[in-house]
Amino acid sequence: MSVLRRPPEGLVGTLASRWEALLAQLGAIADAYPDAQLASSMGVEDTLLIHALMQLPCRLEVFLLDTGRLHAETLDLVAVVEQRYGIRIRVMHPDPQAVKDHVDAYGEYAFHESVALRKACCGIRKVEPLRRALAGHSAWITGQRREQAVTRTELPESQWDAAFGLQKFNPLARWTTAEVWGVVHALGVPYHPLHDRGYPSIGCECCTRAVRAGEDLRAGRWWWEQRATRECGLHAAPTVIPRAVPPSIP
Repeated sequence: MSVLRRPPEGLVGTLASRWEALLAQLGAIADAYPDAQLASSMGVEDTLLIHALMQLPCRLEVFLLDTGRLHAETLDLVAVVEQRYGIRIRVMHPDPQAVKDHVDAYGEYAFHESVALRKACCGIRKVEPLRRALAGHSAWITGQRREQAVTRTELPESQWDAAFGLQKFNPLARWTTAEVWGVVHALGVPYHPLHDRGYPSIGCECCTRAVRAGEDLRAGRWWWEQRATRECGLHAAPTVIPRAVPPSIP
């Protein structure tokens, strides 16, 4: 197990315990899977994970999927993070010919017309570049949390990713939004400026809006669709083993 730095002064109680557990978990992942990568969209969960990874003796690689439709603030934050930690974030781009063919066939904004066309766009701009990013690696790490969406309520911290053929880790799965922000503020972790403008979840500019009071964290993603369809294909739903039902008591 890697020797990890303890939390700084001021990070106490539950947040300190969460931080220590996260460092230990990431250290164990790095030891077992030294070629593991963090997939970052530059959301707050991802910059928290980048900050944590920078505490490890052996730094893991970080990559970003640049769909060609990201907010300018997202790309600006990449430069901020690279300078802050002295790292280079690997940026993956979609196949330009595949993008052109799709736009020529269906239009630039076809993703509004049907879930199938939207997922086809995500497949070209996100899923295929992700497949290339993960090729030859044994594991990847995400910033997914159970609290984020109805599609993630059973999210495990570790799972076999059958879609891409490698181990997948979601170390923040059980973290609450308050815990994420508590650690981020306590440690001075850089975060996306759109979070302060009502964007808890940030993707492509054309497919992301600010959320309204009372809406869930991912209500601003593909808001014209039903909640159950609001995934892009990067994250297949984990296999859930049903709990045994206890016999009724007379």
